[in-house]
Amino acid sequence: MELAKKNSSRFSVPVLTVLLFLSFSNANAQRERLIDHNAIGWFVYNGDHKLSEKWELHTEYQWRRIDFVRIWQQSLARVGANFIISEKVKIGAGYTFFQTFPYGTYPQADLGKSYPEHRLHQDISMEENYGKLALKHRFRLEQRWVSELDETNPSKVAKWPFQNRIRYQIGGSFALKGQTIDDKEFYINAFDEIFIGFGKHVGENVFNQNRISLGLGYQVSDGLQIELNYLNQIVQHADNDPLSGRPVFEINNGFRLNINHSLDFSRN
Repeated sequence: MELAKKNSSRFSVPVLTVLLFLSFSNANAQRERLIDHNAIGWFVYNGDHKLSEKWELHTEYQWRRIDFVRIWQQSLARVGANFIISEKVKIGAGYTFFQTFPYGTYPQADLGKSYPEHRLHQDISMEENYGKLALKHRFRLEQRWVSELDETNPSKVAKWPFQNRIRYQIGGSFALKGQTIDDKEFYINAFDEIFIGFGKHVGENVFNQNRISLGLGYQVSDGLQIELNYLNQIVQHADNDPLSGRPVFEINNGFRLNINHSLDFSRN
């Protein structure tokens, strides 16, 4: 009985994620959606650099493109700090500068111009190991200031409406040789992440987006991994199409090239 309770709680979060996604999808099923398909290419750098036994500096940059590499989709720069509670649990916080460009059939970018966004985040990450499989859960709370451009002068920001968003990601890596991933070895990696908006300025954009990714990784060394993944992104636009009043959903498919590079400054 005790083992059954543990297994039930372990799978409750992914099941809840699916149910939330289905409920938000059904809520919009009464209106015919506009679907915008885009081919995407995301180039990502991640670095968790050890400063001491308990502290890490997080650095991240994402160069997101449409038509795989031809034009801008988004630019993301993030910096933060992680506190290591134990080998399996970390808490973190940080700041993100985010820029969205006009792209697709129904661009979100206001007035044909790119628009910025500022974010703060707080998260907790938990890891579990099951033989060759390493699972990671991440819960992230975000505070977002999404700009609205001035209609008379689109190069200026008129105001910064505030939004909240919560994210849950479950990811995993599977060793293809031996029980653990060691240097000069390939591995399989995957993740699914759902984004839920809440608060005064969210409106209909409660279900914000979902990402699913699967691919192959290679560990060059203990502090360097390279991953090439297939990426599927579903995004609900915050505003309906101004001409038809219908909700707009993006279905974006492509690849994500991820480089994880970590340095250990604590040795100095």
